[in-house]
Amino acid sequence: MDSSFDAKQSILFSLRAAQLSKALWKSVEKDWQEWVKPYDLNINEFQILWVAHQLEGASVSGIAKFGVMHVSTAFNFSKKLEDRSLLKFSKKTNDKRNTYIELTEDGENLLLSILESYEKETFQVSEGALPIKDLYGKFPEFSELMTIVRYIYGEEFMHLFEESLQSFESDFMDKDGALLPADRSAK
Repeated sequence: MDSSFDAKQSILFSLRAAQLSKALWKSVEKDWQEWVKPYDLNINEFQILWVAHQLEGASVSGIAKFGVMHVSTAFNFSKKLEDRSLLKFSKKTNDKRNTYIELTEDGENLLLSILESYEKETFQVSEGALPIKDLYGKFPEFSELMTIVRYIYGEEFMHLFEESLQSFESDFMDKDGALLPADRSAK
């Protein structure tokens, strides 16, 4: 652990990180709530659907870890999604301690509908990043932020994060301004 910084530097960094992340999250939260509201979902439920799609048969604790939520939150919202026939729970014969979650066909279809309804102009965060994209030709990559998150949540979390982004890259494409699953984009 490096002790070459003082308490003042540390608290200034923490305050800056807290204020900026809170402001950014407030915008993301508002955008996402508006996005998933027509589907009678909240952000946690959408996140669970998304993580279940990405991890294909993950445990509730895996959903909680990658979805950055408490295990009880992941379980309780997953139960609501199960009640709507969007998820199914299961136990593995060799692992009775963990509960596993899988998207149902309805869950997969709902997730695809939500993704297809995405309208980039309604998301303040991506709109706010356009000056950077215009200047550098790409959106920010967050390498410094990812380093901090890697230290806090670990290598496995970052591996899943990167894997999910790569999966999204290959599973979906933009066709005439609409997000479509890659296998349906040719239609």
